[in-house]
Amino acid sequence: MKAIPVIDLFAGPGGLAEGFSSLSRNGKRYYQVRLSIEMDAQARETLKLRAFLRQFPINELPEDYYHFLSGSISLEKLYSNFSGEHRLADQEAWQATLGKTQENEVDERIRSGIAGEKNWVLIGGPPCQAYSLVGRSRVGGIQDGDHRVHLYKEYLRIIAVHRPAVFVMENVKGLLSAKVNGEKIFDNILADLSDPATVFPLNPCPGYRIYSLVREAVRSDSDYLIKSELYGVPQRRHRVILLGIREDINVQPRQLVQKESVSLRSVISDLPKIRSSIYRAFSGSTEHLVEGKIKKKRNYVNLEDSYSLWKQHVSRYADELAELLPDSFRQNSIFPSDRGAEYLQGKSELSATHPLHHWYSDSRLSGSLNHQSRGHLSSDLKRYLFSALYTRKFGKFPRMADYRAYGDDLLPDHSNAESGKFNDRFRVQLAGEPATTITSHISKDGHYFIHYDPLQCRSLTVREAARIQTFPDNYFFCGSRTQQFHQVGNAVPPYLAFQIAEIVSSVLEKNKS
Repeated sequence: MKAIPVIDLFAGPGGLAEGFSSLSRNGKRYYQVRLSIEMDAQARETLKLRAFLRQFPINELPEDYYHFLSGSISLEKLYSNFSGEHRLADQEAWQATLGKTQENEVDERIRSGIAGEKNWVLIGGPPCQAYSLVGRSRVGGIQDGDHRVHLYKEYLRIIAVHRPAVFVMENVKGLLSAKVNGEKIFDNILADLSDPATVFPLNPCPGYRIYSLVREAVRSDSDYLIKSELYGVPQRRHRVILLGIREDINVQPRQLVQKESVSLRSVISDLPKIRSSIYRAFSGSTEHLVEGKIKKKRNYVNLEDSYSLWKQHVSRYADELAELLPDSFRQNSIFPSDRGAEYLQGKSELSATHPLHHWYSDSRLSGSLNHQSRGHLSSDLKRYLFSALYTRKFGKFPRMADYRAYGDDLLPDHSNAESGKFNDRFRVQLAGEPATTITSHISKDGHYFIHYDPLQCRSLTVREAARIQTFPDNYFFCGSRTQQFHQVGNAVPPYLAFQIAEIVSSVLEKNKS
């Protein structure tokens, strides 16, 4: 069987590509990712590393990859040991900016990738910040000059020029309600994708039928919205995903099949328990007159982290929050002393009975990747501890009024702390439910992603966020921890992408018969 070519646009760290490339038939990959285009340098490094691994047969990764993960050899040494595979991966993962990189260069790369094949697949999603409901509220609506609004036309141009058999386009929920100059963007996008030649008349492109992946007959725009938690992803991630099929392919696709709910606890509780670190303390604020306006300056004292200092703070905070402490906390209050690492030695994998065990696990992996905690303010440690204890006792995360009720020092030093706008500023993830949406904001701070275990008293790690996003355990993220968080938050859950890839494969196979 000849693998179906896949081109991945706005690829991020490769969530969609991972899902598609994981589908196999008779032990061989059904799809072959030929080109991934990504503008961010560190995300591209993550893409290249995963592309390198796809040069090897399924379940036959080289031993040197595990030596790299454990720190025994460098990434450069790994690549030099397999120069041919590295060269192919370097060609596949291309750092370029659609809309700025010359179109003829983009087109040449795509032509080379699909190599004349008519039945190939285009995947990806234009940058979504402009459509984000949160982003729009911050800037007072979408601005007509925001280039991110129209980046989908770069995706559309590639459809018009190269005519894939099938395309999968992903974006945020806010796309459904976004408007520019009073017109709904989504209506225009559906019309353009159905007939790309109306936007690019110089390209005699066929039309496309646009399908929902969750409903056979579309009744409203919301039928294009996929709620990931309904399909085995341990996360309430709601995204618009469009499936386009070229009009000459007379196949009606099937829809995603709902699966049992997967809780947060079930996908991260096996990971090594680690503590946060403590790096500075809030020492008060002062007001200054700046350009005629009074501005507040917050002052901090730097601290040198140590386990004893961290434990001293957390133990004191626990005493101050005694009424929330369960008996088990006092009886078993063995705090973890390790802060984690990029590679934390020790076997860790889901139970063999877990529905996603096969998806995450790698029997040759003997440690946890990208599992290192953040440093926090000493005052945030108390807020994290309070949030986790409160949530454990009452089954819901606290609001700002609850912080006030348990102590003025639990409120952050912000004038709008009790305005109602930031009631969920500190959010504990509920252990027995799917997590809330992992977003790129996790790269800025962990306040929305507090671990449910009060003994760890911290926000989630990159690996925990990656588990929530359903990245396999041997998926290594390159770059700084902030860059890793950003990559994970921007990705499509690979396990959801895998299910979509199965639907696309059935379309292509029915078209052959």
